[in-house]
Amino acid sequence: MIKLMKSSFFKEDDTKELLIEFIKKAETFSMGDQCRLFEEKFAEKQGRKHALFVSSGSMANLVLIQALLNLGHLKKGDRVGVSALTWATNIMPIIQLGLEPVILDCEIKTLNVSISILEKAENLRAVFLTNVLGFCDDITKITDYCSENNILLLEDNCESLGSRFAGKMLGNFGFASTFSSFVGHHFSTIEGGVVATDDTELHKMLMMVRAHGWDRNLEPADQ
Repeated sequence: MIKLMKSSFFKEDDTKELLIEFIKKAETFSMGDQCRLFEEKFAEKQGRKHALFVSSGSMANLVLIQALLNLGHLKKGDRVGVSALTWATNIMPIIQLGLEPVILDCEIKTLNVSISILEKAENLRAVFLTNVLGFCDDITKITDYCSENNILLLEDNCESLGSRFAGKMLGNFGFASTFSSFVGHHFSTIEGGVVATDDTELHKMLMMVRAHGWDRNLEPADQ
């Protein structure tokens, strides 16, 4: 019987010792210097300007949708296309925050939404694609179609960290993308997730949403 995941680390004994040392020495356990360093390194590795660390990939989806609503990129009642082959936490934030999920079928060969399927959907304000198991469909065509039709493109890249399409990292095609660093994914912070974007205003709003509206994690000039 093959387990879905194994809760372990590479060089597990060494990793546990380092975690113990961090806990013994750290003055701040949440959103401190180590968190900021992780965000900077993640953004650099992904090739995005900004990355925000949160408690899970599921929370990354929720925080992203809320931030987009706060900034007016989305509004209550907007229709948001979502991949049929996905996880519940892609669809639940859309429902929770008053948007209408529109389920988009996926191609058998790519496990993902194709441009031909997307073109059949009507009155979409946004599309939240799930890049499944390291794969995507022709996301370049999808990106062009969304740009031409004023559709906000978002990517759930929790299963596709490090994958590329046409030489470009998955997670870098949309306005923003989400990732998971849960223990069963490509790399682990035990629990955790990330939102990545090139948009500075969105990044500021994401920081505020993460802190329940507080601006204490912003630079002084932005507070």
